[in-house]
Amino acid sequence: MGKARYSRVLLKLSGEALAGEKQFGIDPEAIDQFAKEIAEVAATGLQMALVIGGGNIFRGMAASAKGMDRAQGDYMGMLATVMNALAVQDALEKNGCDTRVMTALNMAEVAEPYIRRRALRHMDKGRVVICAAGTGNPYFTTDSGAALRALELKCDAIFKATKVDGVYDKDPAKFDDAVKYETVSYIETLEKRLGVMDSTAISMARDNELPIVVFNLYEEGNIRRAANGDNIGTTVQGGD
Repeated sequence: MGKARYSRVLLKLSGEALAGEKQFGIDPEAIDQFAKEIAEVAATGLQMALVIGGGNIFRGMAASAKGMDRAQGDYMGMLATVMNALAVQDALEKNGCDTRVMTALNMAEVAEPYIRRRALRHMDKGRVVICAAGTGNPYFTTDSGAALRALELKCDAIFKATKVDGVYDKDPAKFDDAVKYETVSYIETLEKRLGVMDSTAISMARDNELPIVVFNLYEEGNIRRAANGDNIGTTVQGGD
């Protein structure tokens, strides 16, 4: 592997990625597939933080739509992200990657509390830091949590690993004439509602000129290619 373009990144994974083909719950085999690649990239010296969604277990917004109190549902979703973080930690450490799970909600028996300076110290020591429980506040998604942590930890970019190979002008699963962007501005992403991340996350990235690289998680080697700065997926940046 060549020299990485970035020195520190935040990798945002969807909870659904942990479910594999099961579409619900946690599939250890699916986690191990991308854990191997994350460990390989981290071993090159690239400092990494991870934020993982909880949609494979529970979605607060979906529960709210069915009558549950939104704040209560969001707290339950935060707990789901902690379960996912522990599963990913286990897979990474089995692949020889030193990690720390840090949570925005206090649960000292299973993880460290998220303290920015401590997280930075872990990353300086080559540990992958898995940030769980979102921001610790209801009404904020894990997308927003990822943008916040990326800025706090002085990351060079957010890597949004997803099930499609970039950002399109419309859903490529529904429209054969969908056009993929190589680069797209923050403003266009917001105005066209391209669905990269939620509007709060995009606005935070825009205000702080933090690029977002969107690529297909399921294509082997893509995390490594993104770290090298290869032309894969779509980069959301500048253009205002």
